[in-house]
Amino acid sequence: MFSNKPSVNILTSLLVAHGVKHAVVCPGSRNAPIVHNLNECPDIKCYPITDERSAGFFALGIAQATDEPVVVCVTSGTALLNLAPAVAEAHYQHQSLIIVSADRPAEWIDQLDGQTLQQPGALAPWVKKTVTLPDLSPLSPLSSLLSPLPWHCNRLVNEALIEATDDTHPCVHINVPLNEPLFDFTIETLPEERVIRRYAPATDYSCLPQQLLDDLQNAKRPLIVFGQLSPHRFHYEGIDHLFSHIIVLHEALAPFTSVSPFDDVLTPSSLLPPLSSLHSPLSSLLPDFILYVGDAIVSKRLKHFLREAKDAHTWRISLTGEVEDTFQNLRGLVVGDAEAILQALSTKLSNMKPAHAVAKTKYRRRWLQLLSDARQQLDNTPLTFSEEGAVRLLEEQLLHLPPSTFHLHYANSTAIRLANRYAKGHPVWCNRGTNGIEGSLSTAAGFAAAALSPHTSHPLPLIFCVIGDLSFFYDQNALWNTLLPRLNLRILLLNNGHGAIFDHLQGLGQSAAHPALVAGAHHTTAKGICQQCGVSRQVATDMEQLQKGILWLANAKTRGPRLLEVML
Repeated sequence: MFSNKPSVNILTSLLVAHGVKHAVVCPGSRNAPIVHNLNECPDIKCYPITDERSAGFFALGIAQATDEPVVVCVTSGTALLNLAPAVAEAHYQHQSLIIVSADRPAEWIDQLDGQTLQQPGALAPWVKKTVTLPDLSPLSPLSSLLSPLPWHCNRLVNEALIEATDDTHPCVHINVPLNEPLFDFTIETLPEERVIRRYAPATDYSCLPQQLLDDLQNAKRPLIVFGQLSPHRFHYEGIDHLFSHIIVLHEALAPFTSVSPFDDVLTPSSLLPPLSSLHSPLSSLLPDFILYVGDAIVSKRLKHFLREAKDAHTWRISLTGEVEDTFQNLRGLVVGDAEAILQALSTKLSNMKPAHAVAKTKYRRRWLQLLSDARQQLDNTPLTFSEEGAVRLLEEQLLHLPPSTFHLHYANSTAIRLANRYAKGHPVWCNRGTNGIEGSLSTAAGFAAAALSPHTSHPLPLIFCVIGDLSFFYDQNALWNTLLPRLNLRILLLNNGHGAIFDHLQGLGQSAAHPALVAGAHHTTAKGICQQCGVSRQVATDMEQLQKGILWLANAKTRGPRLLEVML
Protein backbone atom coordinates (compact mmCIF):
# COMPACT_ATOMS: atom_id res chain seq x y z
CA MET A 1 0.00 0.00 0.00
CA PHE A 2 1.18 3.49 -0.83
CA SER A 3 0.69 6.96 0.64
CA ASN A 4 -2.52 8.85 -0.06
CA LYS A 5 -0.47 11.91 -1.08
CA PRO A 6 -0.90 12.28 -4.88
CA SER A 7 2.31 14.29 -5.35
CA VAL A 8 4.30 11.62 -3.51
CA ASN A 9 2.79 8.88 -5.66
CA ILE A 10 3.51 10.78 -8.87
CA LEU A 11 7.10 11.26 -7.73
CA THR A 12 7.51 7.61 -6.79
CA SER A 13 6.01 6.33 -10.03
CA LEU A 14 8.31 8.51 -12.12
CA LEU A 15 11.42 7.60 -10.13
CA VAL A 16 10.74 3.98 -11.04
CA ALA A 17 9.88 4.84 -14.64
CA HIS A 18 13.14 6.77 -15.08
CA GLY A 19 15.11 3.79 -13.83
CA VAL A 20 16.23 5.03 -10.40
CA LYS A 21 17.28 2.02 -8.30
CA HIS A 22 18.90 3.38 -5.13
CA ALA A 23 17.65 5.68 -2.35
CA VAL A 24 19.37 6.80 0.83
CA VAL A 25 16.66 7.72 3.36
CA CYS A 26 16.95 9.76 6.54
CA PRO A 27 14.51 9.64 9.47
CA GLY A 28 11.78 12.24 9.93
CA SER A 29 8.03 12.66 10.08
CA ARG A 30 7.44 15.09 7.23
CA ASN A 31 9.27 12.86 4.74
CA ALA A 32 7.68 9.65 6.08
CA PRO A 33 5.18 9.37 3.17
CA ILE A 34 8.06 9.55 0.69
CA VAL A 35 10.23 7.06 2.60
CA HIS A 36 7.28 4.71 2.95
CA ASN A 37 6.65 4.76 -0.79
CA LEU A 38 10.31 4.22 -1.68
CA ASN A 39 10.38 1.23 0.66
CA GLU A 40 7.26 -0.21 -0.98
CA CYS A 41 8.86 -0.21 -4.44
CA PRO A 42 10.62 -3.51 -5.23
CA ASP A 43 12.64 -1.74 -7.94
CA ILE A 44 14.24 0.68 -5.44
CA LYS A 45 16.68 -0.38 -2.73
CA CYS A 46 16.60 1.81 0.39
CA TYR A 47 19.60 2.54 2.65
CA PRO A 48 18.77 4.04 6.10
CA ILE A 49 21.29 6.68 7.28
CA THR A 50 20.45 8.88 10.28
CA ASP A 51 22.93 11.76 9.88
CA GLU A 52 22.10 13.79 6.76
CA ARG A 53 25.71 14.95 6.43
CA SER A 54 26.82 11.34 6.20
CA ALA A 55 23.80 10.33 4.09
CA GLY A 56 24.81 12.66 1.29
CA PHE A 57 28.30 11.21 1.05
CA PHE A 58 26.93 7.68 1.47
CA ALA A 59 24.77 8.33 -1.62
CA LEU A 60 27.81 9.74 -3.42
CA GLY A 61 29.61 6.44 -2.84
CA ILE A 62 26.71 4.51 -4.34
CA ALA A 63 26.69 6.85 -7.35
CA GLN A 64 30.42 6.32 -7.83
CA ALA A 65 30.04 2.54 -7.68
CA THR A 66 27.00 2.27 -9.96
CA ASP A 67 27.44 5.31 -12.23
CA GLU A 68 23.71 5.93 -11.76
CA PRO A 69 21.67 8.70 -10.07
CA VAL A 70 20.89 8.09 -6.40
CA VAL A 71 18.05 9.54 -4.31
CA VAL A 72 18.75 11.18 -0.96
CA CYS A 73 15.50 11.74 0.92
CA VAL A 74 15.41 14.08 3.94
CA THR A 75 12.74 15.67 6.09
CA SER A 76 11.96 19.38 6.28
CA GLY A 77 14.06 22.14 7.87
CA THR A 78 17.82 22.13 8.41
CA ALA A 79 18.01 18.49 7.36
CA LEU A 80 18.28 19.73 3.79
CA LEU A 81 21.09 22.17 4.58
CA ASN A 82 23.22 19.35 5.98
CA LEU A 83 23.45 17.87 2.47
CA ALA A 84 25.32 20.87 1.05
CA PRO A 85 28.89 19.54 1.38
CA ALA A 86 28.04 16.21 -0.27
CA VAL A 87 26.01 17.83 -3.05
CA ALA A 88 28.83 20.27 -3.78
CA GLU A 89 31.30 17.39 -3.95
CA ALA A 90 29.01 15.37 -6.21
CA HIS A 91 28.59 18.41 -8.47
CA TYR A 92 32.30 18.77 -9.06
CA GLN A 93 32.68 15.02 -9.57
CA HIS A 94 29.78 14.93 -12.05
CA GLN A 95 27.94 12.36 -9.96
CA SER A 96 24.16 12.61 -9.97
CA LEU A 97 22.30 12.91 -6.65
CA ILE A 98 18.54 13.38 -6.65
CA ILE A 99 17.80 15.36 -3.49
CA VAL A 100 14.20 14.82 -2.36
CA SER A 101 13.25 17.06 0.54
CA ALA A 102 9.92 17.08 2.32
CA ASP A 103 8.68 20.57 3.16
CA ARG A 104 6.02 22.33 5.20
CA PRO A 105 3.04 23.92 3.40
CA ALA A 106 3.98 27.16 1.64
CA GLU A 107 1.61 29.25 3.75
CA TRP A 108 3.61 28.40 6.90
CA ILE A 109 7.09 29.24 5.62
CA ASP A 110 8.75 32.02 7.68
CA GLN A 111 5.85 32.11 10.15
CA LEU A 112 7.86 31.12 13.25
CA ASP A 113 6.55 27.57 13.11
CA GLY A 114 8.83 24.55 13.37
CA GLN A 115 11.10 23.63 10.44
CA THR A 116 9.66 26.31 8.16
CA LEU A 117 12.75 27.75 6.53
CA GLN A 118 13.12 28.54 2.81
CA GLN A 119 14.10 25.27 1.15
CA PRO A 120 13.85 25.93 -2.63
CA GLY A 121 17.18 27.27 -3.81
CA ALA A 122 19.07 26.17 -0.71
CA LEU A 123 21.41 24.04 -2.86
CA ALA A 124 21.24 26.29 -5.93
CA PRO A 125 24.95 26.60 -6.78
CA TRP A 126 25.40 22.83 -7.04
CA VAL A 127 22.15 21.54 -8.54
CA LYS A 128 21.19 21.97 -12.18
CA LYS A 129 17.47 21.89 -11.54
CA THR A 130 15.26 22.73 -8.55
CA VAL A 131 11.51 22.10 -8.57
CA THR A 132 8.87 22.46 -5.86
CA LEU A 133 5.88 20.21 -6.39
CA PRO A 134 2.32 21.49 -5.98
CA ASP A 135 0.52 20.06 -2.97
CA LEU A 136 -2.28 17.88 -4.32
CA SER A 137 -3.51 16.58 -0.97
CA PRO A 138 -7.22 17.00 -0.12
CA LEU A 139 -6.44 19.61 2.54
CA SER A 140 -4.39 21.75 0.19
CA PRO A 141 -5.88 25.22 -0.46
CA LEU A 142 -5.28 24.56 -4.18
CA SER A 143 -6.83 21.12 -4.32
CA SER A 144 -10.35 22.33 -5.04
CA LEU A 145 -9.34 24.67 -7.87
CA LEU A 146 -10.07 23.61 -11.44
CA SER A 147 -6.45 23.80 -12.51
CA PRO A 148 -4.10 21.26 -14.11
CA LEU A 149 -2.12 20.61 -10.93
CA PRO A 150 -1.51 16.86 -11.53
CA TRP A 151 -0.13 17.69 -15.01
CA HIS A 152 2.05 20.39 -13.44
CA CYS A 153 3.36 17.96 -10.82
CA ASN A 154 4.07 15.31 -13.45
CA ARG A 155 5.88 17.83 -15.65
CA LEU A 156 8.06 19.15 -12.81
CA VAL A 157 9.18 15.69 -11.74
CA ASN A 158 9.92 14.77 -15.35
CA GLU A 159 11.94 17.96 -15.79
CA ALA A 160 14.10 17.16 -12.78
CA LEU A 161 14.60 13.49 -13.61
CA ILE A 162 15.41 14.22 -17.26
CA GLU A 163 18.30 16.35 -16.00
CA ALA A 164 19.36 13.83 -13.36
CA THR A 165 19.61 11.04 -15.92
CA ASP A 166 21.49 13.18 -18.46
CA ASP A 167 24.93 12.06 -19.60
CA THR A 168 26.51 15.01 -17.75
CA HIS A 169 25.32 13.54 -14.39
CA PRO A 170 24.14 16.71 -12.64
CA CYS A 171 22.48 16.90 -9.23
CA VAL A 172 18.84 17.98 -8.93
CA HIS A 173 16.56 19.00 -6.05
CA ILE A 174 12.90 18.02 -5.77
CA ASN A 175 11.12 19.81 -2.93
CA VAL A 176 7.82 18.27 -1.78
CA PRO A 177 5.51 20.38 0.45
CA LEU A 178 3.13 18.15 2.40
CA ASN A 179 0.08 18.86 4.54
CA GLU A 180 -0.96 16.82 7.55
CA PRO A 181 -2.16 14.13 8.09
CA LEU A 182 0.96 12.43 6.82
CA PHE A 183 0.54 8.77 7.70
CA ASP A 184 -2.35 7.48 5.60
CA PHE A 185 -1.06 4.56 3.51
CA THR A 186 -4.21 3.35 1.79
CA ILE A 187 -3.48 3.53 -1.95
CA GLU A 188 -3.09 0.09 -3.50
CA THR A 189 -1.12 0.93 -6.62
CA LEU A 190 0.98 3.76 -7.95
CA PRO A 191 -0.50 5.79 -10.82
CA GLU A 192 0.68 5.16 -14.36
CA GLU A 193 2.43 8.44 -15.05
CA ARG A 194 3.40 9.96 -18.35
CA VAL A 195 7.17 9.73 -18.83
CA ILE A 196 8.98 12.42 -20.81
CA ARG A 197 12.27 11.36 -22.42
CA ARG A 198 15.00 13.51 -23.89
CA TYR A 199 17.09 12.29 -26.80
CA ALA A 200 20.21 13.81 -28.29
CA PRO A 201 20.59 12.37 -31.82
CA ALA A 202 23.90 11.63 -33.47
CA THR A 203 25.75 14.61 -34.85
CA ASP A 204 24.65 13.74 -38.39
CA TYR A 205 21.06 13.11 -37.20
CA SER A 206 21.07 9.67 -38.78
CA CYS A 207 20.11 8.02 -35.48
CA LEU A 208 16.69 9.39 -34.63
CA PRO A 209 15.00 7.90 -31.55
CA GLN A 210 13.28 4.68 -32.49
CA GLN A 211 10.34 5.59 -30.27
CA LEU A 212 9.75 8.71 -32.35
CA LEU A 213 9.77 6.67 -35.56
CA ASP A 214 7.45 4.06 -34.04
CA ASP A 215 5.01 6.69 -32.79
CA LEU A 216 4.92 8.33 -36.23
CA GLN A 217 4.52 5.07 -38.09
CA ASN A 218 1.70 3.93 -35.81
CA ALA A 219 -0.12 7.26 -35.84
CA LYS A 220 -3.48 7.43 -37.61
CA ARG A 221 -3.79 11.22 -37.29
CA PRO A 222 -0.30 12.80 -37.37
CA LEU A 223 0.23 16.55 -37.18
CA ILE A 224 3.21 18.92 -37.33
CA VAL A 225 2.91 22.30 -35.61
CA PHE A 226 5.43 25.07 -36.25
CA GLY A 227 5.95 27.92 -33.84
CA GLN A 228 8.18 30.96 -34.32
CA LEU A 229 11.42 30.30 -36.21
CA SER A 230 14.05 32.72 -37.51
CA PRO A 231 14.17 32.73 -41.32
CA HIS A 232 17.96 32.87 -40.98
CA ARG A 233 18.04 29.52 -39.19
CA PHE A 234 15.43 27.38 -40.88
CA HIS A 235 14.66 26.47 -44.49
CA TYR A 236 12.11 23.83 -45.32
CA GLU A 237 13.71 22.58 -48.54
CA GLY A 238 14.43 18.87 -48.37
CA ILE A 239 11.46 17.89 -46.21
CA ASP A 240 8.79 17.85 -48.90
CA HIS A 241 8.14 14.15 -48.39
CA LEU A 242 7.34 14.78 -44.74
CA PHE A 243 4.95 17.60 -45.61
CA SER A 244 3.21 15.50 -48.27
CA HIS A 245 2.21 12.88 -45.69
CA ILE A 246 1.39 14.87 -42.58
CA ILE A 247 -0.83 17.86 -41.92
CA VAL A 248 1.31 20.92 -41.19
CA LEU A 249 -0.08 23.87 -39.24
CA HIS A 250 1.88 27.09 -38.92
CA GLU A 251 1.39 30.78 -38.33
CA ALA A 252 3.02 33.79 -39.94
CA LEU A 253 5.94 33.49 -37.50
CA ALA A 254 7.13 30.29 -39.18
CA PRO A 255 9.29 30.90 -42.28
CA PHE A 256 6.84 29.67 -44.91
CA THR A 257 5.36 31.46 -47.90
CA SER A 258 1.78 31.32 -46.63
CA VAL A 259 -0.11 30.85 -43.39
CA SER A 260 -2.48 28.09 -42.32
CA PRO A 261 -5.88 29.62 -41.46
CA PHE A 262 -6.48 27.01 -38.80
CA ASP A 263 -7.92 29.56 -36.38
CA ASP A 264 -10.89 29.95 -38.71
CA VAL A 265 -11.27 26.17 -38.93
CA LEU A 266 -11.30 25.92 -35.15
CA THR A 267 -13.68 28.86 -34.63
CA PRO A 268 -17.04 27.35 -33.61
CA SER A 269 -19.09 30.08 -35.28
CA SER A 270 -17.54 29.69 -38.71
CA LEU A 271 -17.16 26.22 -40.14
CA LEU A 272 -17.72 23.77 -37.30
CA PRO A 273 -19.57 23.57 -33.98
CA PRO A 274 -17.48 23.75 -30.78
CA LEU A 275 -15.40 20.79 -29.68
CA SER A 276 -17.46 20.50 -26.49
CA SER A 277 -20.70 19.86 -28.41
CA LEU A 278 -21.91 16.30 -28.84
CA HIS A 279 -20.39 14.50 -31.85
CA SER A 280 -18.54 17.63 -32.95
CA PRO A 281 -16.66 17.16 -36.25
CA LEU A 282 -13.77 18.94 -34.52
CA SER A 283 -13.09 15.78 -32.53
CA SER A 284 -12.22 13.98 -35.77
CA LEU A 285 -9.51 16.59 -36.35
CA LEU A 286 -7.72 15.86 -33.08
CA PRO A 287 -4.30 14.31 -33.71
CA ASP A 288 -2.86 11.23 -32.06
CA PHE A 289 0.71 12.30 -32.90
CA ILE A 290 2.08 15.86 -32.71
CA LEU A 291 5.53 17.04 -33.74
CA TYR A 292 6.09 20.53 -32.32
CA VAL A 293 8.86 22.56 -33.97
CA GLY A 294 9.98 26.09 -33.16
CA ASP A 295 9.08 28.44 -30.36
CA ALA A 296 6.02 30.52 -29.46
CA ILE A 297 2.56 30.00 -30.94
CA VAL A 298 0.16 32.95 -30.98
CA SER A 299 -3.17 31.14 -31.29
CA LYS A 300 -4.86 30.38 -27.99
CA ARG A 301 -7.50 28.48 -29.90
CA LEU A 302 -4.95 26.04 -31.34
CA LYS A 303 -3.30 25.50 -27.96
CA HIS A 304 -6.64 24.79 -26.28
CA PHE A 305 -7.62 22.47 -29.14
CA LEU A 306 -4.42 20.41 -28.96
CA ARG A 307 -4.68 20.15 -25.17
CA GLU A 308 -7.87 18.20 -25.79
CA ALA A 309 -5.76 15.52 -27.49
CA LYS A 310 -5.13 13.85 -24.14
CA ASP A 311 -3.68 10.63 -25.55
CA ALA A 312 -1.61 12.20 -28.32
CA HIS A 313 2.09 11.45 -28.38
CA THR A 314 3.74 14.83 -28.66
CA TRP A 315 7.39 15.15 -29.62
CA ARG A 316 9.29 18.41 -29.37
CA ILE A 317 12.29 19.34 -31.49
CA SER A 318 14.28 21.63 -29.25
CA LEU A 319 17.61 23.36 -29.61
CA THR A 320 18.02 23.66 -25.83
CA GLY A 321 16.40 20.47 -24.55
CA GLU A 322 14.20 22.35 -22.07
CA VAL A 323 10.85 20.75 -21.22
CA GLU A 324 8.24 22.99 -22.87
CA ASP A 325 4.98 21.07 -22.54
CA THR A 326 2.71 23.59 -24.27
CA PHE A 327 0.00 21.08 -25.19
CA GLN A 328 0.23 19.11 -21.92
CA ASN A 329 0.88 15.79 -23.68
CA LEU A 330 4.66 15.83 -24.27
CA ARG A 331 6.34 12.42 -24.48
CA GLY A 332 9.76 13.10 -25.97
CA LEU A 333 12.35 15.77 -26.70
CA VAL A 334 14.80 15.53 -29.57
CA VAL A 335 17.65 17.98 -29.03
CA GLY A 336 19.25 19.61 -32.03
CA ASP A 337 18.79 21.69 -35.15
CA ALA A 338 15.19 21.57 -36.39
CA GLU A 339 16.03 21.68 -40.08
CA ALA A 340 18.53 18.80 -39.89
CA ILE A 341 16.24 16.66 -37.74
CA LEU A 342 13.24 17.19 -40.04
CA GLN A 343 15.34 16.37 -43.10
CA ALA A 344 16.45 13.14 -41.43
CA LEU A 345 12.87 12.36 -40.43
CA SER A 346 11.66 13.01 -43.99
CA THR A 347 14.26 10.59 -45.33
CA LYS A 348 13.24 7.97 -42.78
CA LEU A 349 9.56 8.46 -43.59
CA SER A 350 10.17 7.87 -47.29
CA ASN A 351 11.42 4.38 -46.37
CA MET A 352 8.62 3.64 -43.91
CA LYS A 353 5.36 1.89 -44.73
CA PRO A 354 2.73 3.55 -42.53
CA ALA A 355 0.37 1.00 -41.04
CA HIS A 356 -2.60 3.32 -41.41
CA ALA A 357 -2.04 4.93 -44.77
CA VAL A 358 -5.74 5.05 -45.67
CA ALA A 359 -6.74 6.59 -42.34
CA LYS A 360 -3.93 9.09 -42.63
CA THR A 361 -5.11 10.07 -46.08
CA LYS A 362 -8.70 10.62 -44.92
CA TYR A 363 -7.53 12.66 -41.96
CA ARG A 364 -5.22 14.71 -44.12
CA ARG A 365 -7.85 15.30 -46.78
CA ARG A 366 -10.33 16.46 -44.16
CA TRP A 367 -7.89 19.00 -42.76
CA LEU A 368 -6.80 20.18 -46.22
CA GLN A 369 -10.40 20.70 -47.31
CA LEU A 370 -11.28 22.70 -44.19
CA LEU A 371 -8.15 24.83 -44.51
CA SER A 372 -8.96 25.47 -48.15
CA ASP A 373 -12.54 26.44 -47.26
CA ALA A 374 -11.27 28.79 -44.55
CA ARG A 375 -8.82 30.44 -46.93
CA GLN A 376 -11.51 30.89 -49.56
CA GLN A 377 -13.84 32.37 -46.96
CA LEU A 378 -11.16 34.86 -45.90
CA ASP A 379 -10.29 35.82 -49.47
CA ASN A 380 -13.94 36.36 -50.38
CA THR A 381 -14.69 38.58 -47.40
CA PRO A 382 -15.46 42.10 -48.67
CA LEU A 383 -12.70 44.63 -48.08
CA THR A 384 -13.71 47.28 -45.55
CA PHE A 385 -12.16 50.30 -43.89
CA SER A 386 -10.90 48.52 -40.80
CA GLU A 387 -7.79 47.04 -39.21
CA GLU A 388 -8.32 43.93 -41.32
CA GLY A 389 -8.74 46.01 -44.46
CA ALA A 390 -5.54 47.98 -43.80
CA VAL A 391 -3.46 44.85 -43.29
CA ARG A 392 -5.00 43.11 -46.31
CA LEU A 393 -4.23 46.08 -48.54
CA LEU A 394 -0.64 46.26 -47.31
CA GLU A 395 -0.09 42.54 -47.80
CA GLU A 396 -1.57 42.66 -51.31
CA GLN A 397 0.65 45.62 -52.20
CA LEU A 398 3.76 43.82 -50.96
CA LEU A 399 3.09 40.99 -53.40
CA HIS A 400 4.25 43.42 -56.10
CA LEU A 401 7.66 43.90 -54.44
CA PRO A 402 10.52 41.40 -54.71
CA PRO A 403 10.75 39.53 -51.36
CA SER A 404 14.40 40.56 -50.98
CA THR A 405 13.52 44.27 -50.99
CA PHE A 406 11.51 44.44 -47.75
CA HIS A 407 11.01 42.96 -44.28
CA LEU A 408 7.82 43.09 -42.27
CA HIS A 409 7.52 43.46 -38.50
CA TYR A 410 4.23 43.04 -36.70
CA ALA A 411 3.67 44.25 -33.16
CA ASN A 412 2.02 42.03 -30.58
CA SER A 413 -1.65 41.67 -29.75
CA THR A 414 -4.11 42.45 -32.57
CA ALA A 415 -1.40 43.18 -35.16
CA ILE A 416 0.23 39.73 -35.11
CA ARG A 417 -3.19 38.06 -35.12
CA LEU A 418 -4.01 39.94 -38.30
CA ALA A 419 -0.72 38.71 -39.78
CA ASN A 420 -1.81 35.16 -39.04
CA ARG A 421 -4.81 35.67 -41.30
CA TYR A 422 -3.45 37.76 -44.14
CA ALA A 423 0.38 37.59 -44.36
CA LYS A 424 1.62 35.87 -47.50
CA GLY A 425 4.81 35.37 -49.46
CA HIS A 426 7.34 36.64 -46.91
CA PRO A 427 8.71 36.05 -43.40
CA VAL A 428 7.18 37.89 -40.45
CA TRP A 429 9.10 39.24 -37.48
CA CYS A 430 7.52 39.76 -34.07
CA ASN A 431 8.68 39.95 -30.44
CA ARG A 432 6.72 36.87 -29.46
CA GLY A 433 9.18 35.48 -26.93
CA THR A 434 7.51 37.32 -24.04
CA ASN A 435 4.52 38.77 -25.91
CA GLY A 436 4.91 42.28 -24.48
CA ILE A 437 3.65 45.45 -26.14
CA GLU A 438 6.91 47.29 -25.51
CA GLY A 439 9.74 47.52 -27.99
CA SER A 440 8.10 46.45 -31.26
CA LEU A 441 8.83 49.76 -32.97
CA SER A 442 12.35 49.95 -31.53
CA THR A 443 13.07 46.44 -32.79
CA ALA A 444 11.94 47.38 -36.30
CA ALA A 445 14.09 50.51 -36.15
CA GLY A 446 17.11 48.45 -35.10
CA PHE A 447 16.42 46.01 -37.91
CA ALA A 448 16.35 48.95 -40.35
CA ALA A 449 19.59 50.33 -38.92
CA ALA A 450 21.36 47.02 -39.59
CA ALA A 451 20.67 47.56 -43.28
CA LEU A 452 22.88 50.66 -43.18
CA SER A 453 25.97 48.47 -42.95
CA PRO A 454 28.71 49.68 -45.31
CA HIS A 455 29.52 46.06 -46.13
CA THR A 456 26.51 45.62 -48.43
CA SER A 457 26.11 47.08 -51.92
CA HIS A 458 22.41 46.22 -52.21
CA PRO A 459 19.75 48.96 -52.15
CA LEU A 460 18.36 49.58 -48.69
CA PRO A 461 15.30 47.37 -48.07
CA LEU A 462 12.03 48.78 -46.77
CA ILE A 463 11.36 47.81 -43.16
CA PHE A 464 7.63 47.82 -42.43
CA CYS A 465 6.13 47.84 -38.94
CA VAL A 466 2.42 47.17 -38.45
CA ILE A 467 1.52 48.35 -34.98
CA GLY A 468 -1.45 49.28 -32.80
CA ASP A 469 -1.80 52.62 -31.05
CA LEU A 470 -1.00 51.54 -27.50
CA SER A 471 2.17 49.74 -28.63
CA PHE A 472 3.18 52.70 -30.79
CA PHE A 473 2.79 55.40 -28.16
CA TYR A 474 4.37 53.18 -25.50
CA ASP A 475 7.45 52.83 -27.73
CA GLN A 476 7.45 56.21 -29.49
CA ASN A 477 11.02 56.92 -28.38
CA ALA A 478 12.05 54.43 -31.05
CA LEU A 479 11.79 57.45 -33.37
CA TRP A 480 14.07 59.50 -31.13
CA ASN A 481 17.47 58.56 -32.56
CA THR A 482 19.98 60.21 -34.83
CA LEU A 483 19.87 57.39 -37.41
CA LEU A 484 16.17 57.83 -38.15
CA PRO A 485 16.48 60.14 -41.20
CA ARG A 486 18.52 57.45 -42.98
CA LEU A 487 16.21 54.55 -42.13
CA ASN A 488 13.74 53.14 -44.64
CA LEU A 489 11.25 52.56 -41.84
CA ARG A 490 7.60 52.39 -42.91
CA ILE A 491 5.00 52.35 -40.13
CA LEU A 492 1.37 51.32 -40.52
CA LEU A 493 -0.25 52.67 -37.34
CA LEU A 494 -3.69 51.22 -36.59
CA ASN A 495 -5.13 53.86 -34.27
CA ASN A 496 -8.55 53.02 -32.91
CA GLY A 497 -8.09 54.95 -29.69
CA HIS A 498 -7.70 51.97 -27.35
CA GLY A 499 -6.35 48.45 -27.04
CA ALA A 500 -8.56 46.58 -29.52
CA ILE A 501 -7.62 43.16 -28.13
CA PHE A 502 -9.63 43.94 -24.99
CA ASP A 503 -12.83 44.10 -27.03
CA HIS A 504 -12.61 40.35 -27.54
CA LEU A 505 -12.31 39.32 -23.89
CA GLN A 506 -15.60 37.80 -22.83
CA GLY A 507 -17.20 39.53 -19.86
CA LEU A 508 -14.82 42.48 -19.73
CA GLY A 509 -17.35 44.74 -21.42
CA GLN A 510 -19.54 44.52 -18.32
CA SER A 511 -16.94 46.39 -16.30
CA ALA A 512 -17.13 50.17 -16.01
CA ALA A 513 -13.32 50.14 -15.93
CA HIS A 514 -13.10 48.58 -19.39
CA PRO A 515 -12.74 51.60 -21.73
CA ALA A 516 -10.47 53.96 -19.83
CA LEU A 517 -8.69 51.89 -17.20
CA VAL A 518 -8.27 48.49 -18.89
CA ALA A 519 -8.30 49.22 -22.62
CA GLY A 520 -6.42 52.53 -22.28
CA ALA A 521 -8.88 54.71 -24.24
CA HIS A 522 -7.28 57.94 -25.55
CA HIS A 523 -7.47 60.66 -28.21
CA THR A 524 -3.78 60.80 -29.09
CA THR A 525 -2.41 60.92 -32.64
CA ALA A 526 1.09 60.53 -34.05
CA LYS A 527 1.13 64.03 -35.54
CA GLY A 528 3.35 65.60 -32.88
CA ILE A 529 5.92 62.83 -32.62
CA CYS A 530 6.22 62.66 -36.43
CA GLN A 531 6.76 66.42 -36.69
CA GLN A 532 9.32 66.34 -33.89
CA CYS A 533 11.31 63.44 -35.34
CA GLY A 534 11.04 64.22 -39.04
CA VAL A 535 8.80 61.34 -40.07
CA SER A 536 6.60 61.88 -43.13
CA ARG A 537 2.99 61.21 -42.14
CA GLN A 538 -0.30 60.64 -43.90
CA VAL A 539 -3.71 59.99 -42.35
CA ALA A 540 -6.45 57.66 -43.59
CA THR A 541 -10.02 58.09 -42.38
CA ASP A 542 -11.82 56.25 -45.20
CA MET A 543 -11.19 53.53 -47.76
CA GLU A 544 -10.05 55.90 -50.53
CA GLN A 545 -7.45 57.52 -48.28
CA LEU A 546 -6.38 54.08 -47.03
CA GLN A 547 -5.76 52.75 -50.53
CA LYS A 548 -3.75 55.82 -51.52
CA GLY A 549 -1.88 55.76 -48.22
CA ILE A 550 -0.80 52.12 -48.65
CA LEU A 551 0.60 52.93 -52.11
CA TRP A 552 2.47 55.91 -50.61
CA LEU A 553 3.78 53.83 -47.71
CA ALA A 554 5.07 51.02 -49.92
CA ASN A 555 6.73 53.27 -52.51
CA ALA A 556 10.18 51.73 -52.87
CA LYS A 557 11.53 54.64 -54.93
CA THR A 558 11.54 57.00 -51.97
CA ARG A 559 13.82 56.96 -48.93
CA GLY A 560 13.41 57.87 -45.29
CA PRO A 561 10.85 57.10 -42.57
CA ARG A 562 7.13 57.24 -43.35
CA LEU A 563 4.02 56.66 -41.23
CA LEU A 564 0.46 56.01 -42.33
CA GLU A 565 -1.95 56.57 -39.45
CA VAL A 566 -5.26 54.77 -39.95
CA MET A 567 -7.85 56.50 -37.76
CA LEU A 568 -10.46 53.86 -36.97
